[in-house]
Amino acid sequence: MDIAVLFSGQGAQKVGMGSDLAALPQAQALFSQADAVLGESLSRIMFEGPMEELTRTSRCQPALYTHGLALLALLRHRLPALHLRAAAGLSLGEFTAHAAAGSFDFATGLRLVFERGRFMEDACLATKGGMLALLGGEVEAVQRLAAQCGVDVANYNAPGQIVLSGSLDGIEKAAAAAKDFGVKRAIPLQVAGAYHSRLMQAAQDRLKPVLQAAALQSPGCTVVSNVLGGAVNEPGAIREALAAQVTGSVRWVECMQHLIAAGHRRFVELGPDATLAGLMGKLDKSIEVISIRDLATLDEAVARLGA
Repeated sequence: MDIAVLFSGQGAQKVGMGSDLAALPQAQALFSQADAVLGESLSRIMFEGPMEELTRTSRCQPALYTHGLALLALLRHRLPALHLRAAAGLSLGEFTAHAAAGSFDFATGLRLVFERGRFMEDACLATKGGMLALLGGEVEAVQRLAAQCGVDVANYNAPGQIVLSGSLDGIEKAAAAAKDFGVKRAIPLQVAGAYHSRLMQAAQDRLKPVLQAAALQSPGCTVVSNVLGGAVNEPGAIREALAAQVTGSVRWVECMQHLIAAGHRRFVELGPDATLAGLMGKLDKSIEVISIRDLATLDEAVARLGA
């Protein structure tokens, strides 16, 4: 049974995520390992919050990573014939995808995302940045808007859904000028800083040597890079892509187009919400995306996949 899996990015976290999964040994083993590796109870923050703590970049990134892989472990246990042909993840989720594909083991990936989150959190505190979601704009026009306002394109999420990132002043200018560039709606995002922009350069610089020191190997299935919009499989290229992603654009549309062009028609989304299924619906409504977020949706997915 061949599938492609998709993993959530930052922003999908919810208090209580994974709490029902902990009753099953395949998931509890990962939660216990995460707590041991980090030397603190990540699982308690996931299960009980508070939301202010879970939302911290240094907390939500390892939480989402652990949650996604716990869901995958349960899915594999329920469907032993499952075969991963491809994996992708939005921003932070790209690390989860590599762990799922075997590019690095669970503990190595967890340490990487914890450090990544810590470095990004520090960069947010050291800068004054924000992000702006633009609905209805054409790619070229939005790129001109970003250049005019001195900000970066953070995410190409779906046709007509692009996110800008940069200084607060630049973001305010972009919001004010958006309609002049054909954008229907400009929505400021409630985020801690300017992710996937030049303001994250310090975080990228700190992450590079950590990635260089990590044990990586070629993945066992296709994994697509956010910044390249295509597959990466050589350890050196993986390290470069994961580092570049901190300041680079998330080319999610290109990532999904790459997988669709390769023949993937059935995807399983593993995370606390169904955001990625919604983005796929804007790109290609003929593609099936099954979202799994808890035990109830796991049961539904197993019934559909096993049918």
